[in-house]
Amino acid sequence: MSGNIKEKIFSIADRVAEEHGVDVADIEILGQGKLLLRVFIDKEGGVTLGDCELFSKSLSSVLDMEDPVPGPFTLEVSSPGLDRPLKSLKDFEKNKGKLARIVTMEKIGSQNFIVGRIGGITNGSITLLVNDHPIEIPFEKITKARLEIEL
Repeated sequence: MSGNIKEKIFSIADRVAEEHGVDVADIEILGQGKLLLRVFIDKEGGVTLGDCELFSKSLSSVLDMEDPVPGPFTLEVSSPGLDRPLKSLKDFEKNKGKLARIVTMEKIGSQNFIVGRIGGITNGSITLLVNDHPIEIPFEKITKARLEIEL
């Protein structure tokens, strides 16, 4: 699926999200033939099933009018979940103080799998507090990051 189509869908979803007081956390386009378009929304305090339903109806109408997806698709709207992925510096900033699991493309210190609390962001690097010791991780070295569920 072309990145250009995903950008168009993101732009449309962002407009609809603004009307509903939510943020678009991520978009996935899966499959071949009839596509699955999965949109993850979030807001302060979390989204409800009702938020997802209203957003889905509005987004579906706009997508039908603007037709950015070639061919048939199924739209699915949900929350990114408690163990949500962290894909941007903004995601890390919004989740400061929370426990995160980060995988890097090359070793930082002696490991490339690090679990710690998000301390902050400085000059494009994430500070992760591991046992109260700060570890600086350049954002561009991160291959995967998600929040850890804390019980």
